[in-house]
Amino acid sequence: MIRIKRVYCEANRRDGTRILVDRIWPRGISKEQASLAAWRKDLAPSSSLRKWFGHDPDKWEVFKERYRNELSSAEPREALKELAGLSRRKTITLLYGAADEKHNQAVVLKEFLEELD
Repeated sequence: MIRIKRVYCEANRRDGTRILVDRIWPRGISKEQASLAAWRKDLAPSSSLRKWFGHDPDKWEVFKERYRNELSSAEPREALKELAGLSRRKTITLLYGAADEKHNQAVVLKEFLEELD
């Protein structure tokens, strides 16, 4: 099972394995508060894509398409297979720092991983 959650929300047992999927560390939160199992910045959108998007909902559809293209490249393939496999055995929670719960990379990454099943 794959869940998504803001990294600023309190960790709980239902989260399972907590994985941060932001390229940059979220402001104002310590590593202890984040309670992470892993920080997979290699699966986050590229810096240029992240900056272009700027969490602008009007750019959402194009962002999703471009980010999915990045995820489809050869480089992240093994990491994606690993996460998809882990999510079949236990709950994982993809953590993100954005304030917008509907327009962020974790939403796209979750969909992408679920399609790998």
